[in-house]
Amino acid sequence: MEMKDSLTESGVIFISVFKWFFLATCIGALVGASTYIFLELLEWGYTLRGDTSYYFLLMPVAFFISALLIDLFAREARGYGTEKIIEAVHRTSGRIKARVVPVKLIATVITIVSGGSAGKVGPAAQIGAGLTSMLASLVGFNDVDRKKLVICGISAGFASVFGAPVAGAIFGIEVLFVGGMMYDVLLPSFVAGIVGFQVANYLGVSYTHHALDFVPIFTESFFIIVALSGVFFGLCSFVFIEFMNWTKARISSIKLWVPYKGFIGGCVLVVLAMIFSEDFLGVGDSVVERALIGGEIFFGAFLIKMLFTSITFGSGGTGGIISPIFFIGATAGVFFANILGLNPGTFAAIGIVSLLAGAANTPITASIMAVELFGPEIGSYAAVACIISFLMTGHRSIFPSQVLALRKSASFNVELGKEVESIRPHFEKRSRSFIDIIIKFFRAMTTAETFDKDKPETKNDTQGKDEDDKKRS
Repeated sequence: MEMKDSLTESGVIFISVFKWFFLATCIGALVGASTYIFLELLEWGYTLRGDTSYYFLLMPVAFFISALLIDLFAREARGYGTEKIIEAVHRTSGRIKARVVPVKLIATVITIVSGGSAGKVGPAAQIGAGLTSMLASLVGFNDVDRKKLVICGISAGFASVFGAPVAGAIFGIEVLFVGGMMYDVLLPSFVAGIVGFQVANYLGVSYTHHALDFVPIFTESFFIIVALSGVFFGLCSFVFIEFMNWTKARISSIKLWVPYKGFIGGCVLVVLAMIFSEDFLGVGDSVVERALIGGEIFFGAFLIKMLFTSITFGSGGTGGIISPIFFIGATAGVFFANILGLNPGTFAAIGIVSLLAGAANTPITASIMAVELFGPEIGSYAAVACIISFLMTGHRSIFPSQVLALRKSASFNVELGKEVESIRPHFEKRSRSFIDIIIKFFRAMTTAETFDKDKPETKNDTQGKDEDDKKRS
């Protein structure tokens, strides 16, 4: 009977593996193809724009049109795409309306081509997840299977845009929860990520990977500097998240029709671009490339990019948030390196993945991505910085619909199982905190040393010691 049960179990698992391998392959191919179409449309938009000087003067009109399309046809397409997928998985079992796909596609192209500070991963993932949700409805999958398929869409979208299939696969199952991973979707997520990457690459999407030329031999001092960089990047993530939330709240409080807000936001960005530079507009890949090869970067570029990005999304623009995170991380890394006289390319690479780990709460994804994009030599250093950045960000996220599954510190009382946007951490004074123990230890050491120095050794003390030694012997 036991042998029969074991054979039955193995047979059922084999069928399940075959089922999800097949479905994930289909999803990966679908998302890889849709990503290719999206990126081709984006390139067509760049070609149409040409090398026209001051193209960004059209931003007010472009933002107005983008916000109008979203407001009239699919409000779920507003903001950055990955957040909307997370929200759909947690709140509607992965159901995404079909009209989101064309609206997100068109609105994102308009936003980015005109100069809006947004990225490509979120739209690619949301478009792919929308197609996946439509397929699930067409075939008649239940809610559990639908959620798995939509998660595969996230993985395939990330992998097919950045050319990082393993990191993309992990991203899909890590980004839904803070401190938790959905292992039941591990196989289909990996298959979808790898297939999505391969299909997009086959169709013509090209990827740029930077194997770093300079990685120092391990020393204690450099390891400490890497750890300190993790603290710095975590604080940058903290500032970015809070500033994004603050800007969104301020703009939302303005009683105006959303397309009008888009027009005003576009005007503000035009003025800022004239004051600072066009480098802070659009995806910003050229600036990231420059940072990685050690080129000249404006001193406070990472803070200015935060400003451009928050205004873009706060005023009604749409797109992805991962590429701005990469820009901020790369330029913050150069800033950190220049302050300490270090190699800027190395810390630009560490900054890219550390900002992703901190802002998106995805340290495993970011650590793997460091190896895929920059080579294995940087992997161990980047992993340390990523984990520290993840912890330093605290109980907040650039994706407010993430569900909290972990307390980052036992000193804070937070309710697990709730979305990050509803979490209000409360500090708890513990009876014996680590700091208290350290203070008591040093006080005890100081007291003991003072007592030994002040107390002279008398004859009686010497006799007492001799008697004790005789007793012991």
